Amino acid sequence: MDPIAPGTSILRHALATRLWHWVNAVAMFVLLGSGLGISNAHPRLYWGRYGANFDHAWAQLPRFPAWITIPASYNLAISRRWHLFFALVLAFGLLAFMIASLVNRHFARTLRLTRADVSAAHLAKDVRDHLDFRFHDPADPAAYNSLQKWSYILVLFVALPAMILTGLALSPGMDAAWPWLLDLFGGRQSARSIHFVAAALLGGFVVVHLTLVILAGAGNGVRSMLTGRWKVPEA
Repeated sequence: MDPIAPGTSILRHALATRLWHWVNAVAMFVLLGSGLGISNAHPRLYWGRYGANFDHAWAQLPRFPAWITIPASYNLAISRRWHLFFALVLAFGLLAFMIASLVNRHFARTLRLTRADVSAAHLAKDVRDHLDFRFHDPADPAAYNSLQKWSYILVLFVALPAMILTGLALSPGMDAAWPWLLDLFGGRQSARSIHFVAAALLGGFVVVHLTLVILAGAGNGVRSMLTGRWKVPEA
């Protein structure tokens, strides 16, 4: 494939992708902030069905400062309300995005793994390219590289579903309707631990994602996520 000339404007993101991206960005911001507020109520994580103050905790979380929690003042009830509402936004937004991505073949075009994507040598080269601030393939700069494919696959099909399912398992109402959910994760406290681990991984993904957007050209990246059009960079 001949390289695309730098400065060429190409369609990179479909409308469904752009809508989901911004809805998801707001939902993740509120969910992480309110989740930290909920954590402050009992910052200890356990495995199994039960866990309380005098039980052995596998992790002791820090008390998060007010500037990073929702609301800023400690209020467990309000944190839970924000968390539950935006959990619905996240879950139904993800469902709609997945249906749209199957219909418009977004997953097939952008996330289909090739032999190179599972090659250790190729993945190591991708890491070196990122460290040298080379983020795009000159032959097809709009295509996702291997690290992008794997990160999006793990987020979309592992971390987000794990966080949603464990969140459902933590709801007493869902326990009554679907009692197998708690058994699936080995008990309420195990589900809570997995929920926090998945949230931490997603938070880390957001930080890395924003950092790479800035390094790769924030203006170009943000514009493409607003209009769908992306300009091929000079290098």
